[in-house]
Amino acid sequence: MNVESADSREALPAKLIAVVFIPFASGFFLSILLRYVNAVIARDLAADFALSPSDLGLLTSAYFLVFAAFQIPLGVLLDRFGPRRVLATLLVSAATGGLVFGLAQGVATLALGRALLGLGVSGCLMGSIKAFTLWFPLSRLATLNGWILAIGALGAMSATAPVEALAGAAGWRAVFYVLAACCAAVAALIFFVVPERALPGAGETWSRQFSEIGAILSNLFFWRVALPLIVVHGAYQALQGLWLAPWLADIGGQSRPEVARTLLAGSLAYGVGSVIFGTLADRMAARLTAFKAGMALAVGAFFVIAAGAREGALAVVMLYGFGACAAALPYAILSQYFPRGLTGRVITASNIFMFLASFAFQWGVGVVLRLWPAYEGRYPAEAYAVAFGILGVLQLAVLLWLLPMREKPAKARHFENATRSPPAC
Repeated sequence: MNVESADSREALPAKLIAVVFIPFASGFFLSILLRYVNAVIARDLAADFALSPSDLGLLTSAYFLVFAAFQIPLGVLLDRFGPRRVLATLLVSAATGGLVFGLAQGVATLALGRALLGLGVSGCLMGSIKAFTLWFPLSRLATLNGWILAIGALGAMSATAPVEALAGAAGWRAVFYVLAACCAAVAALIFFVVPERALPGAGETWSRQFSEIGAILSNLFFWRVALPLIVVHGAYQALQGLWLAPWLADIGGQSRPEVARTLLAGSLAYGVGSVIFGTLADRMAARLTAFKAGMALAVGAFFVIAAGAREGALAVVMLYGFGACAAALPYAILSQYFPRGLTGRVITASNIFMFLASFAFQWGVGVVLRLWPAYEGRYPAEAYAVAFGILGVLQLAVLLWLLPMREKPAKARHFENATRSPPAC
């Protein structure tokens, strides 16, 4: 029996779950809810502000653009100051963004609010993973990542039928007032409940911390793992966050409540898959194999969606979410390959490109759809087939790039002198 297999069965301390996992998971829950909330209220925003599909795609994807732009400084800040202080501060920005979006009277103010929301939750997952590498055994990282993605799936589920119910009862603006208050509450929870932890690399100079990012980006193993994450999960976020809802309505013929229920079911499948993939990957010490399997499922389901399948839309969306959840695994793979003191920069370096891809895909789908005339606000199957087909080809290409990779690569040799892990407590 190898050491990793033994460690993977080690029980996670209940106290650490309470004071570390739950506070950070609460922040990630909100970040996913805010990421996808516009999918349900898209038609309300389009009607209130006379938005075209490209306008709506650009407005919604502003979240991704700001989110991505902040990832590199975020990684340095996480490695230097720790996830507790960084995330508590950022969530105050998210609370402000929720208020701005809810009070907006024009498109510019909507975009500003959306941008502040993207900035405010930009560290929720990366900060959580950084905290896990500080407090828990690395051999349990895939399991913890699976759990937190399952929590995120609950956030995505909350962005469907529950948001639809609240928006229907009190209006879409009330949704953002409630979310602003929740962001402020979670900021306080993280700041006052999460304990401090010694940070490897905290004493490095700013110039050295930023220079090590270049070494990460020049590493072939990094790109072998990161590219499928960037493209496949970037496409998933673009669809789940906006374009699946119009597709279900225009092509699937679903009513607004049916759309919300289908998106909820897809998010549920994502959550279930996150726990299954994460747990099995740790117990079998086969993170890369699980990653490949999940990506293959996601890409296959995506091509079915692109083909415009009207029958079985619910099952296809659920299969798509179940496979796409394997995107958590690259963070565990990369965190074990690189030294612990670089964790923040490694995971945010992959994240910046993923969210830039999400921005480009979400905006680009709107641009392609606009090439076809809309009939009663609906776009034809051909428009969706072309827009989604382009994304499908890109995803297939990076999947083929991933498949030859072996399961257990050696540690990164040129990072041998990087800061070492802190002693276990």
